[in-house]
Amino acid sequence: MIKEKLSLVSNLQPKPPVVVVLGHVDHGKTSLLDRLRKTNVVAKEAGGITQRIGAYQLKLKIKNEKLKIGEEKTITFIDTPGHEAFSKMRSRGAKVADLAVLVVAADDGVMPQTKESIKYIQEANIPFLVAINKIDLPGSSVEKVYGQLAENGVLVESYGGKIPAVPISAKTAQGIDKLLEMIFLMSELEELKANPEGEFQGVVIESKLDKRKGPLATILVQNGTLKVGSRVEIEGLPAKIKAMFDENGKRITEAGPAIPVEILGLKEVPLVGAKVTTAGKTPTLHRLPKPQFVIQKPLLKETEENKKLKIILKNDTLGSLEAILDSFSNDVLIVNSGVGDITQSDVDLAKITEAQIFAFNVKIPPEIKKLAQIERVRIHQYKIIYELLGEIEKQILKILEPTIEKEILGKAEITAEFEIKGKRIVGAKVTEGKIPKTEKIHLMRNKEIIGDAKVVSLKHEKEDLTEAKTGQEFGAILFPPLDFKIGDSIIAYRKN
Repeated sequence: MIKEKLSLVSNLQPKPPVVVVLGHVDHGKTSLLDRLRKTNVVAKEAGGITQRIGAYQLKLKIKNEKLKIGEEKTITFIDTPGHEAFSKMRSRGAKVADLAVLVVAADDGVMPQTKESIKYIQEANIPFLVAINKIDLPGSSVEKVYGQLAENGVLVESYGGKIPAVPISAKTAQGIDKLLEMIFLMSELEELKANPEGEFQGVVIESKLDKRKGPLATILVQNGTLKVGSRVEIEGLPAKIKAMFDENGKRITEAGPAIPVEILGLKEVPLVGAKVTTAGKTPTLHRLPKPQFVIQKPLLKETEENKKLKIILKNDTLGSLEAILDSFSNDVLIVNSGVGDITQSDVDLAKITEAQIFAFNVKIPPEIKKLAQIERVRIHQYKIIYELLGEIEKQILKILEPTIEKEILGKAEITAEFEIKGKRIVGAKVTEGKIPKTEKIHLMRNKEIIGDAKVVSLKHEKEDLTEAKTGQEFGAILFPPLDFKIGDSIIAYRKN
């Protein structure tokens, strides 16, 4: 027995680094991976943003004599979504990785999800470096990003700290080789090892319910080797691996440390982040989360619950389902939720409860569409997360003030505050639609309306604006003055 244990320890071998890519929405995380993979991943993602977590194993060529690295090295990248709704998925990505790359856009600087990503990296206690992207764009400032990072406790090497920072352009490939060299250097210093012949361990990166294949899960192998025919447990949920596929959909028969694979042979959809072991190693049994609200009788009486926005949410993957559910305020009542296409039972339940159905990245069969029309059940279908959440927000506002019909014009996020001649100035960036001058706005904090006002002054730098459009930064004076905070949202609307 002692000799066997010694043998297993001696079988520790260098493994590819698992690198998580983190950062704010639209700062170029997927564009960076696209550059590395030489494939157009960005174009395949709706709206140019990543909607689900993904893992990709790449073989990259690198030349650097100091690192003593051969011509070809393997690295596993975990790409995580940047929208605020996917905070849990970003957290999980950091916890399963050996190393993190924090992507910050040189023209945009440190944003709310950048700060959140820094927190996750620190909680996971993993080494990281900063990739300052979009240096090819006008108005980009690497020095500005360095200063903003320092304000958030991240001191890069040029500021006297220990965190490497590499200016890059995912679009032109400038700085990409330097970034790869730094990733490999940091991973070699960590001396990453695993035992391909040892006890199997893995983690669920994503899971979903496929109409033809049934429950599927993407597993990242952390130790040992996963083989077709193996019996495993996903935190107590038994499964026999019937088939495995790599990130390109190609069938494979086995996967060693740091290799991501999609497995077929599950009886249920497992939880994202669940640990995977050899059968008989984990006693805890996890199941899909139950609906937050289960209907037993039609809701006919006027109750507090009836005043909320009642929805049925269907998603393609469990990770995005959980992320969207976590984004809802207390003004939303979840009648039911789950993964998979919309079914007749969803329409029947929506009719009984007077709920609306929200579908994210799932199909609506023609017969279900027809049934919904007959039963007068509203189905909203989305492929982009912020469009779904925007519609939810509109519906909530109508419920909060049912006598007023409103047209939501746009949304902005407050990123700074200034004081000029005794007046507090809102510094913000438009994230959706437009913010017009003289129109009414809601100031929202944690999904709650803090107060109402009008935009009486709207400027970009020293230029007066009649409206600020999506992606544009602006300074504004509100009247009456509101006690805003950085991180609050401005919702511009017009009464119909």
